[in-house]
Amino acid sequence: MNLKKYLVRALHRLQKGPGYTYKELLVWYCDNTNTHGPKRIIKEGPKKKLIWFFLTLLFASLVFWQWGILINTYLSYNVTSSLSIGFKTMKFPAVTVCNANPFKYSEVKHLLKELDNLIEAALERILQPTPGNGSENVSRPLNLQLWNQIPLVLIDEHNKDNPIILDIFETNQTAGGNETAAGNNTDTELCALCSQCSHQGSDNCTYRNFTSAAQAVTEWYILQSTSILSKVPLHERIRMGYQAEDMILACLYGAEPCNYKNFTQIYHPDHGNCYIFNWGMDEEALNSSNPGAEFGLKLILDISQQDYIPYLSSAAGARLMLHQQKSFPFLKDQGIYAMAGTETSIGVLVDELERMGYPYSDCTMNGSDVPVKNLYSQYNTSYSIQACLRSCFQNHMVEICGCGHYMFPLPEGVTYCNNEDNPGWAYCYSSLRSSIKQRQICIDSCKETCNDTQYKMTISMADWPSEASEDWIFHILSYERDMSTNVTLDRNGIIKLNIYFQEYNYRTISESAATTIVWLLSSLGGQFGFWMGGSVLCLIEFGEIIIDSLWITIINVISWCKGLKQRRARARYPDAPPTVSELVEAHTNLGFQHEAGGALPRDEALPPEPGTPPPNYDSLRVQPLDTLSADSDAE
Repeated sequence: MNLKKYLVRALHRLQKGPGYTYKELLVWYCDNTNTHGPKRIIKEGPKKKLIWFFLTLLFASLVFWQWGILINTYLSYNVTSSLSIGFKTMKFPAVTVCNANPFKYSEVKHLLKELDNLIEAALERILQPTPGNGSENVSRPLNLQLWNQIPLVLIDEHNKDNPIILDIFETNQTAGGNETAAGNNTDTELCALCSQCSHQGSDNCTYRNFTSAAQAVTEWYILQSTSILSKVPLHERIRMGYQAEDMILACLYGAEPCNYKNFTQIYHPDHGNCYIFNWGMDEEALNSSNPGAEFGLKLILDISQQDYIPYLSSAAGARLMLHQQKSFPFLKDQGIYAMAGTETSIGVLVDELERMGYPYSDCTMNGSDVPVKNLYSQYNTSYSIQACLRSCFQNHMVEICGCGHYMFPLPEGVTYCNNEDNPGWAYCYSSLRSSIKQRQICIDSCKETCNDTQYKMTISMADWPSEASEDWIFHILSYERDMSTNVTLDRNGIIKLNIYFQEYNYRTISESAATTIVWLLSSLGGQFGFWMGGSVLCLIEFGEIIIDSLWITIINVISWCKGLKQRRARARYPDAPPTVSELVEAHTNLGFQHEAGGALPRDEALPPEPGTPPPNYDSLRVQPLDTLSADSDAE
């Protein structure tokens, strides 16, 4: 069957109305649609027709404009936060306690001896900068090679245009002036983290400024001690720290007694040995039976303040943190201090955060879709954004500086930075830490967890023990720990902690989608109905006219292709083919010539055999040329 005829019939069956051209189809749609406006365009007079055409076009534009806004709002994936309060028996949080001082000074003194001599001599120079003022430590042998790796300098900025820079152990200056000018310094600065710092000038140094010598000395000591302790094996660092049996004197959870064996030991670079209660790694997490101080965790700790490292830890007390089970405690960021000689009560409230995942927020369930390798996974802990940010920094440190920082876990096959093997590590570390670009890369790479539990703490303190009871309390605690009748404890080292749930009410802050597909469809329909008086059926009608238009377009394309083919054929054969009448006349002439006895040409056909009836010319009919052409195409 001719393809064009088939398409025409199919169009007629689908449409059931007039219109085999675009104009006829448009008129038919306007006359039959249920949408308000198009009917008035074809039925009103010329003036009203123009008005209704303008109004229909205007309101249709408004509909599409509103639709665009609604769809854009839906695709923005906004969320709304809702707060709900519940009541249930809750798991007691994991409690991590550490000493503010990471190591016993008596255990690490031999490692830090040269460093302590340097800092003591430097403090004497800072306090007595004028040459000629004698000091008992002037003749003390000093390891200036250790000092020269990261020297400490004094800067006099009375003359802003020509400041005087003086190394504490040098008398030469980088600007004009006398040697005592540094004694009137207004700023104390660290010759910041430079592998080869020039003592004659500041061209080869990167300075990190401090307004107080106390801050500068502490920062310098931390950098130097980090380099020294990074070369000490882990088991030795654990041995030099505070042991659980010495630090945890008493423990009571609810009505059940506990001791240091109920704590899990981990090594924390900032605080040395830390101990975690109810971590949930080996045993099931404990539930709290009731709210209130009587049903919480009670601890008595000894921080042994008399054995602190004098230049490393300027704060005294216990560092503690409440966190979820199987999560790593980042005490430097989220921990709190408990002061010695006090009883600290901590009331806990629980907030549960539930974030929606992609595409509503860029959060992660377990960190598997985060491109940063989690270096804290060696502790078998869950993912957290703090672990990701520190892992990201350590990876950049290894990539740029060639070694890892002592405060973070190490990737496999990498060593910690130290002054001997990595002379420029301090400068590299300082530059990386102050780099905004590096921080932004890590922030963009890491993701928040979709579900999180936060513990809000209410803290109160009181002196403990009281003057009336301290004598017998210290006697009992000393005897229980050291089996001695002598008092080995004092107020400067004792801390009592009470940690408990204030109430069993917990708050859940959850996110929900601000716009849903139901909201989108109802909003789109509302706008369409308000401006055009339409419905879903009107949209189906509009889809119908689009399909009919496509059919007409296909028919026109086929007709154009066939016309093009015929034009090409005429161009190839310029002479028109003979008509039927011309063929009949030629055949008749051939018959007359045969009866007259004329000879036929050799290449002509022979006459028909005797007995063959002559052709019936009356049955011939003229067929149009385009039909013959179509039939020949079909063949």
